Amino acid sequence: MHNVREHILNRLSLSQSPVSGDAIAAELGLSRAAVWKHIQALKKGGEAIEAYPGKGYMLPAPVLTAAQLQARLSTTHLGHRLLLVDETGSTNQDVMRLAEHGEPDGLVMIAKRQTTGRGRLGRRWHTVPESLAVSVLLRPALPPEKVPQLSLLTAVALHEALQVYVPALRIKWPNDLMCHGGKLAGILTEMRAEPGSVHAVVLGFGINLNPPADGWPEDITQPAIDLATAAGRSMSRLEVVAGVLNVLDAWYDRYLRQGFDPVREAWWQAHAASDQAVRVHDGRGYIHGMARGLDHGGALLLETEEGMRRIIAGELEIL
Repeated sequence: MHNVREHILNRLSLSQSPVSGDAIAAELGLSRAAVWKHIQALKKGGEAIEAYPGKGYMLPAPVLTAAQLQARLSTTHLGHRLLLVDETGSTNQDVMRLAEHGEPDGLVMIAKRQTTGRGRLGRRWHTVPESLAVSVLLRPALPPEKVPQLSLLTAVALHEALQVYVPALRIKWPNDLMCHGGKLAGILTEMRAEPGSVHAVVLGFGINLNPPADGWPEDITQPAIDLATAAGRSMSRLEVVAGVLNVLDAWYDRYLRQGFDPVREAWWQAHAASDQAVRVHDGRGYIHGMARGLDHGGALLLETEEGMRRIIAGELEIL
C-alpha cells in the first residue's frame, strides 16, 4: 500500500473523532490539496472514509493496514513482516520470489485483488475486490512428503476461525471450505524443495468476504458464497484476517510440537463427508466408496468394493 495512504488510514483508524486535512497535511509535509487527492484515491479503492465539513475526515471502523493488523496479532511464527498491496498478479508467486531471495519465514502478504491467481489443478483463482487473498511464508524443518499436511492444517485453522461467524462451515476434501453448498474459501500450498529437505513453503488462501458488487465471475465452475451472506452481516477485513492468522499460528505451533495427529483429528471432525458415501473424479473416471479417514500424507482413504483405496488428488462429491 502507498505509504502516504497507509499513514492516512492509520491516523483515521486511531481517532474517535474527525481528523482535519490540515493536521494530516502537517504530519506528512504535504499540501492540503495533496491530502485531499490521496483521500479521494482511497475512497475510490473502497475505503469508507466519511467527510465532515469544517471538521475533517473519519472512518466508521478501523481498516486493514499493517499497523492495525500488527496490533491485533498474538502470533509466535507469523506476521514478523506484513506486506499489504492493493493489486498484484499472485501473492503466492510474489512470496515465493521473496523466499528465493532469502526472506525469512513468517512473512504475510495480503492483496485486495489478484489478476493471475491460481487454484488447485491449475484453475484460475478469482479474487474480486470484496474478497481476501493471503499468502504466508514458512520454512519448516520437514521432508517434502510431509508438506501436504500443512494444507490440511490451514484448512483446520480457517474452519476454526471462520466458524465463529458461520457455524455451518465444513471442510470438503482436500481443503475447500464450504457453507450451504457454496465454496467460501480455498487453499493452495506451494513449495521449493530438494530430496529430503524443504527450503520454503507458501500457504495461500482466499476467502470470499462480502458479496461481489458486480456478481460472481461467469467462469466460476462451482457455486460460491461469501462470509457476509452466510453470517447475515457485513465483514471487516481487519477482523477476519487477524482472527485467521492468530488461529493459523496457534495450529502451526501445535503441529511443530505435537505432530500431525491433532490436525488430522480436527480435520476429520470438520470434514463434510466423514464416513459418508462419496465419489471422487481422479481425472480418468469416478471412484465410488465410503470416506473413512486421512492417512499421514493427507490422502483420502476410500473404502470401495475392491478394498481400501488411497486417493491422492481429485474432485470429491458427496452422494
